[in-house]
Amino acid sequence: MRSIWKGSIAFGLVNVPVKVYSATEDHDIRFHQVHGKDGGRIKYNRVCSECGQVVQYADIDRAYISDDGAQVVLTDEDFEKLPAAEKHEIPVLQFVPSDQIDPILFEKSYFLEPDSASPKAYQLLASTLTDSERTALVHFTLRQRTRLAALRVRDGVLVVQTLLWPDEVRAAEFGSLDEASSPSEKELAMATMLVDSMSEDFHPESYTDDYQIQLQKILDETIANGGEKVSLPVGAGQEADAEVVDLVAALQRSVDEAKKSAAG
Repeated sequence: MRSIWKGSIAFGLVNVPVKVYSATEDHDIRFHQVHGKDGGRIKYNRVCSECGQVVQYADIDRAYISDDGAQVVLTDEDFEKLPAAEKHEIPVLQFVPSDQIDPILFEKSYFLEPDSASPKAYQLLASTLTDSERTALVHFTLRQRTRLAALRVRDGVLVVQTLLWPDEVRAAEFGSLDEASSPSEKELAMATMLVDSMSEDFHPESYTDDYQIQLQKILDETIANGGEKVSLPVGAGQEADAEVVDLVAALQRSVDEAKKSAAG
């Protein structure tokens, strides 16, 4: 992995030098657009709608258009004047119980590696967070943007996860739920039985991205065939009930199927 940022965590009067790495990676297969007729690459030019000329990145500013149509153009100098945390510091704002942070707020994760001859301060902070079962709220500035973030420990390594601001999470207001009837005791009992029959420990490595695997297979086989397209067999799929009339009966069938799968 390559470090994307260097700085230090400001933990009271203690500084913890760290290197920052992206904790996740995208394995989706990338495509580019081509002309269907001859396979030529499709290219896009940055053309000004006023003068019709191609514009270089250095000459591009950013504009905001209000609801009433007013446009405001901002330059890089304008953005540099905006308040931001120290670019090479991750200040700890406070420590909160880990279970009080709603997972829906989590955005992107980054690993932190100690960046000093002695990682004692790093280990001290990690151990303190683990023993206290708390998460540190910090300010994290990356690519000229300051975000609120959660600093926690994963397998002995400090991880910082940027958080969405509360007003970035939409309110789920569905009238259909307000009018929905509560499930019966028998339905709840059968649903609980189904959950119990399908319950086990979480092992993420047991799940695979079948879509990407099959897509890569198509690409590899097409290349091996000299560019001639191949067709993979289409899965039959499971037959779905046209309409679940008896919820309890459907749950019972689900429990029976789960038991058969477990036995197999």
